Amino acid sequence: MTQGMPGPAPEDRPHPEGRRNSQGIRIDPEVEAEPEARQAVLSALVKHEPGVLASVSGLFSRRQFNIESLTVGATNEEEFARITLVVEEPEPGIDQAKKQLAKLVPVVSVTELDPDAIQRELAMVKVDGEHPDRVAAVAEMYDGDTVDAGPETITVEVTGSEQKIDAAIHAFEQFEVREIVRTGTAALERGPEDTA
Repeated sequence: MTQGMPGPAPEDRPHPEGRRNSQGIRIDPEVEAEPEARQAVLSALVKHEPGVLASVSGLFSRRQFNIESLTVGATNEEEFARITLVVEEPEPGIDQAKKQLAKLVPVVSVTELDPDAIQRELAMVKVDGEHPDRVAAVAEMYDGDTVDAGPETITVEVTGSEQKIDAAIHAFEQFEVREIVRTGTAALERGPEDTA
């Protein structure tokens, strides 16, 4: 009769708690855990030419990055435009997004803005026009402007942080919101430093 390896019999060996895969190997819960996602504002200076936005959005689509907001606009230099992206990803995903974005040919520079950067969004909210005085009072509470008013509907423009816009929309819900249009985030660093 042959003797096996020295040591305790299988039933006498310690069995750590935790899930095991189909091969009986223990899965470490810390390794298995998903990293926590965070929101990041990326600012990309790009050449102002056709197809740039398609390249950027295609890259994010292929890599399956979660885009919360995307805005594009001209800068003070005619040949450049600025794309502001708000993404919500775990830390490795944010780093990967910055690196992949910087590799695109029309992209001049990519910067992740500080959490305290100036961030603004614009929303237009169209509501029923039954109570124009009450709609105007709510608009005034959120520093909004009435941009269109008729017998059936009133459209108000509100500018501010995402939280302010959310709060304003919630307040306008009492008048039956017909339509909402939001621009997404535009952002710049605070102080004298330029956003790269």
